[in-house]
Amino acid sequence: MTYLMAFLVGGLLCVLAQAAVDVLKWPPAYVMVLFVVLGAVLGGLGLYEPLVRLAGAGATVPLTGFGYSLVQGIKQEAVRTGWVGIFTGGLTATSMGVTVAVAAASLAALLFPPRD
Repeated sequence: MTYLMAFLVGGLLCVLAQAAVDVLKWPPAYVMVLFVVLGAVLGGLGLYEPLVRLAGAGATVPLTGFGYSLVQGIKQEAVRTGWVGIFTGGLTATSMGVTVAVAAASLAALLFPPRD
């Protein structure tokens, strides 16, 4: 059942993003930023947590999950270290994902150089 919920919720988030691009004609960059901000706002209000508990990776892997992770890291680190955690928590919580993205992009650029 966990896999099914992850698939359905993750798929629904992807369908919403694709619909924003296709139907509303929004640029993909705007949709990406909107989803990160939406995940951060819903995470800050505590409304995204039930979706994470229900769908697991289906809610944490899409871009809304990145915004949610930023806010959760900030909240945890602010409790642990005080106001400094506001600046360091988001970076700490998302550092692995950002590192993997940069490494994968660098590797892809080395293996597949752009054509003229």
